[in-house]
Amino acid sequence: MANIKATETFSIDYRFTLPNKRRVEIDLLFDRSKIVLKGKMKKNPPFWTELGFHQCPHCPIDEKSFPQCPVALNLVTVYQRMGKLMSFDRVTVNVITEQRKFHVRCSAQEAISSIMGLMIAASHCPHTHFLKPMARFHLPFANREETIWRALSTYLLARYFESHGKSDFNLNGLVKIYDNIARINDCMVMRLRAASQKDSMVNALVHLDVFAKFMMPPLEDTLDSIRALFKPFLMGQSPKS
Repeated sequence: MANIKATETFSIDYRFTLPNKRRVEIDLLFDRSKIVLKGKMKKNPPFWTELGFHQCPHCPIDEKSFPQCPVALNLVTVYQRMGKLMSFDRVTVNVITEQRKFHVRCSAQEAISSIMGLMIAASHCPHTHFLKPMARFHLPFANREETIWRALSTYLLARYFESHGKSDFNLNGLVKIYDNIARINDCMVMRLRAASQKDSMVNALVHLDVFAKFMMPPLEDTLDSIRALFKPFLMGQSPKS
């Protein structure tokens, strides 16, 4: 790590204090341009990471080239260090990014869900590439409205870059993206159920999947929760001189 230029990478560190006061530190190093996790591949990865084990029906990956699921591989560290917790266990989490620190007291399910979403986004799975800009500007423990805001903003900006300003205002592409992600989540739940004796990992992913479901039809219901924020601008209100 010492010979890697700082400008080529960025880090996000999760520090957990468990109910028994044991501390778990998961320090994540990312390639700044590709937004993928850096580090050595784990030797002898667990059986549930094999690509063909509960493989997603829409998986575009060739098993001969990638024998392990890239999403599952990224979750091994969290599974090994946090997988023995129960969903309702209370933990303290400190998240350290380049710009700020977050301190949260929450359930194990919520804590694992936050880091799990980040690690899924930083995988090599093509269906998760849309999430990489949000991983770069990671917001731990984002709520419903924040998630909607980040997803819509990311999608419309991506379409702007792609089409030089002619965006997909029907958001059909966004629905398709999150449909693909929801299918990944469903299959990942089956992988984790086969591996876990406790429920925190599975329920963390279910919790994460709830946010993906916000981007499913009808999107109008989802957009209503943030529509009011734009009223002052859209109505042309301005300070009186």
